[in-house]
Amino acid sequence: MSAGVFMVVLVAAILFLMLLIIKLKVHPVMALFTTALLTGIVLGYGVAGTADMIGSGFGSTLGSVGITIILGAVISMAIEDTGAAKSIANFFIKLFRGKNMELAPSLTAFIMSIPVFGDITMVLTAPIASMLSKRKHISMSTMAAFTGLGLFLTHGLVPPTPGILAIALMFEADLGMTIVWGLIVALIGFFGTWLLLRKWTEKEWIEPNPEMGKGLPETNSDSIDDILIKDPNLPNTFVAFLPLLLPVALISLSSFAAMYADPEGVIYKVCTTIGHKVIALFIGVLYSLWLGYKQRKAVLNAYKENFPNEADAKLSDIMLEKWVARGLIVCLSPLLITAMGGAFGNVLKNSPALEPLSKLIADSPIPAILVPWAIAAIMMTSVGS
Repeated sequence: MSAGVFMVVLVAAILFLMLLIIKLKVHPVMALFTTALLTGIVLGYGVAGTADMIGSGFGSTLGSVGITIILGAVISMAIEDTGAAKSIANFFIKLFRGKNMELAPSLTAFIMSIPVFGDITMVLTAPIASMLSKRKHISMSTMAAFTGLGLFLTHGLVPPTPGILAIALMFEADLGMTIVWGLIVALIGFFGTWLLLRKWTEKEWIEPNPEMGKGLPETNSDSIDDILIKDPNLPNTFVAFLPLLLPVALISLSSFAAMYADPEGVIYKVCTTIGHKVIALFIGVLYSLWLGYKQRKAVLNAYKENFPNEADAKLSDIMLEKWVARGLIVCLSPLLITAMGGAFGNVLKNSPALEPLSKLIADSPIPAILVPWAIAAIMMTSVGS
């Protein structure tokens, strides 16, 4: 298959995927599966061969992000029930004086995604975005758009995130200058986009996740005192941030140890062990359990208020079983959509037409800087991102 034909197939696949999801309202999991299957058949892999590619792509993607997303979802349940999310929301309400609340989760994600994978950051900042969305009646189209913008900019531009770190090392770039310029470009990109598009994102109203905003009333007031969430059982701000910051700090420590510590030394081994993304998030879960015990009154009250049919549940049952069960419900759909997107991506990347396509683009008069951008934009769109 020629590069030109492959491009036609790719564009057709993207359009078909958008038709299924947007117009026909097919669930993204089935839309991605159907598109991947048809695309593989058109590319000449055959039904069985395409099915094998879908299975391997689905499994590898699920294996790479599944556990981290699940652990992050459990942490998000703890943040909600302990009152930590309310304390975090209050911190940002004071910081931004009750205005432009979409900047709260966005800038949190911007900072967190420097050392942490974007999908983990999205899971950890989702409760903040949802609570502020409900509190100030801001559409999740605005909250999600700028939170995603913040996390993807630093995820892609600022080391020690693995992708840009690998590129910097490949080209033997000065790592410090890469970080500095990455931050400058990311900040300009973020605030430039926010200033240009914040009104546009408000045109569609999307409700926040009801699971993350239970019992939180809305307010139309611009007074900080009126917007602040009043609750005598809230933890202090530092304690509330730790379920988010502890995994971030451990992963950051691991990244810097990998760059500067002796690979044979104890410091390297300890830091890279506790800073492994799965271990770091599990430590975050363990801290969340401790926080739940310290905030047991708030946890029990929240459960009685939000789940009256299970008002007699014990603290241990809530933290060890209910948090996990609710977290799985919250993360199941995005987890499966992400995995099926990986399946579709696997079908595309196995095409032998990719090599002549890259040569065709390299020989074209298109400005060099636009080539990787265009390829990334097409691939990210095609896998249902």
